[in-house]
Formats: sequence, C-alpha cells, structure tokens
Amino acid sequence: MLNASVRSANRDGLTFDVRELGPPGGDPVLLLHGFPQRGDSWHGVANRLAESGFRTLAPDQRGYSPRARPAGRNAYRLGEMVDDALAVVDELVGPGARVHLVGHDWGAAVAWRLAARHGERVRTLTAVSVPPPAAYLRSLVTTRQGLASWYVYAFQLPWLPERLLGANGGPFSRRLVASLRRTGQSKEAAQRDAAGLADPAALKAAINWYRGVFSGPPGDTDPPVQVPTLFVWSDGDTALTRQSTELVHKHVTGPFRYVELRGVSHWIPDEAPDQLADLILEHVAEHPA
Repeated sequence: MLNASVRSANRDGLTFDVRELGPPGGDPVLLLHGFPQRGDSWHGVANRLAESGFRTLAPDQRGYSPRARPAGRNAYRLGEMVDDALAVVDELVGPGARVHLVGHDWGAAVAWRLAARHGERVRTLTAVSVPPPAAYLRSLVTTRQGLASWYVYAFQLPWLPERLLGANGGPFSRRLVASLRRTGQSKEAAQRDAAGLADPAALKAAINWYRGVFSGPPGDTDPPVQVPTLFVWSDGDTALTRQSTELVHKHVTGPFRYVELRGVSHWIPDEAPDQLADLILEHVAEHPA
C-alpha cells in the first residue's frame, strides 16, 4: 500500500491532522470518519482511490485531532464539523473548491449536512452506514432503531461513559475493545481505535459528538440533497437498522443509488475497503463534473 503524508489544516485556532494520499493534481476526495475512529480507518479505501488517480484527504476530525479538541458539548454540534470540513478543503485544495465527499458513521452525518447545505462544494456524495440526520432521528422514535441506539442515550450521561470506557493508564480500554468486537470489528482495528481514545481528553471529546447532537436548536432540518448520491448500508450492521435506511431516498432530489452489502458489519471501510472503493469509483465515473 501507498504511504500517506500528514498535512495540517486550521480553523478558528484549531489544527486538524489530515492524511493525504494520491497525486497532488488528482480530483480531490474528502473522507470523513466516524466514532471511535480516525482518518487512518480510510487507508484501504484511500489507497485504491489514489491508485486510480484521485487525491484523498482524510482528516482526524474535531476532538480526534489533539490540537482540535475544544471543551463542552456545544462545541460538537454537527454544524461545527461541517465548517471544519469546509476549512480543510479551503486550505488544502483551494478556497471554494469542490470535492467528492465520502463519510462513514458520524462522518456520514457530517457529509449529509454538508451536501444538503453546501451543495455547491460537493461533486458527489457517498454516505456509508448512516442515513441523513432527519431520517435517523425520525427512526429513533418510529422503529426499533431506538433500541439499537441505546448507547446514544447512555452517552448523554455525565462522566459515567468516560469512566466505563476509560483506559485507566493502559494502552487502550479493554471494555471498549470488547464492545467494538461485538459489533463485528476485527481485534486489530478495535485495538487501534481504542488506543486512539486512551487519552481521557480524546475519549471525552469523542463522546461529546453524541451529546452535541441534542444541543442544537429544535427544528434544525436540512433541505434535500441535490448532488449525485450513493448510500451504502450493510446487513450485518448492529448499530443502524434496515428501518433507519428506508426513508433515505426522500431526502435526495438528485440522482440516487442505494447499495446493500451482504454479510458485512457496520465497519465497512475496514472490512470491505475494495468493495466500497469500487462503488465510489463507479459512482464518480457515472457523474463526471
């Protein structure tokens, strides 16, 4: 595999670490990770895209980059992450530049909002595992998604999640590793991601993503996504139910494709990087600029 270089991007006093792979003149692809991962979770996908001539940028998002770790749940509202992503593109690609946008888990939530509210900055959208925020929130109260998302409610509690999932001075939290393994993640990937949250400040920031989702103004909804959109879900996902995906198409007015991966867990970028990369490459080829 190719080796990524680490760049920096800045916004409002925060500095984000960004893994870059591929030719400098290649069409830019922004890869947004979810919980509890970082930009290195995209390496298998990024390598395939880079080999096809694309320039990939995979930032460690707010809270995951050590120099971009503000305090308080309000600092982790979805809109802040959207502005972070745009700042990364502005600095490393160019002011106002357009990108192919790919997000998994929380990264998909950021990508949905970015594409809905800043469609002029997005050439194509690929959302992996997680539906648009409005569709997800509706599924919490209308389907069994609410039961599958029990941890979202548990993370609203003060200090207790940090105590239960803390590494306590070790290289990683064994409890967090065990939890990730139960959702289908490999031992190697689970230990990698848990090690990234061994710092108590990093763990608190990651959990604040869940707390921030409920701290935004009520009725803060997005317009439909108008850019070409690919949504990828896997039937082995224990975090996102099939019911949560059934309303996705209602939030897209542009070209839309849904793909379901069989026998794959929630951790699609790690578990099926070649399948996902093939889908992204097909999607981009079908919708040239």
